[in-house]
Parts: sequence; structure tokens; C-alpha cells
Amino acid sequence: MRYTKLALLIFGLGLMLGFVIVVGEFARYERVASALMALGLALLPVALFADGRGVALLAWIVARLSRGKRKKARPKRRAKTRPGAKRQRPQAARTALAPRR
Repeated sequence: MRYTKLALLIFGLGLMLGFVIVVGEFARYERVASALMALGLALLPVALFADGRGVALLAWIVARLSRGKRKKARPKRRAKTRPGAKRQRPQAARTALAPRR
């Protein structure tokens, strides 16, 4: 929530500055206080996004877009058998070739 706190702090500073300017009747600085309040309000949704999963989401998007071409998956290698070992057929194949009685 650090970014949200910062955005609210900027907005509060502009609000306090605006109050002082209006009470003190400093017409020159009214726009400065107004711009500071507007900046705080504009940064609030951005800060809420960044405090949530926004940073992780942006990192994920950047990682996905910066990748090169995908490598093709390697074919699975068969397990090596002992030389001279007899290969067994699957159970279904053994029963299908067995003579009927």
C-alpha cells in the first residue's frame, strides 16, 4: 500500500495547500493547489493497481513480449534395454494373439 499512501499524501498536501491559499486569499497560487489535488486524484488508481498484483502482472507481460521464438519440445527418449533382453508385448496384444480354447 506504499504507492496508495503516497498518492493520498499528495492529494492531502494539495488539499491543505488549497485551504491555506483560499483562507489567505493568495489568488496566484490557487492553480498550483488545484493541480496538486488533481495529480493526487489521478495517481490514486495507478497506485492501487501497482499495490495490488499490478507490478507482477506488468512483469509477466514484459517477459511474455520479450521472449524470442519458442523452442520445440524435445521428443521423449526411450529407456535403453539390455542387449539380448526380450521385449514384451503389451497385455492387450498378448491376449489378442492367444489361441481361443
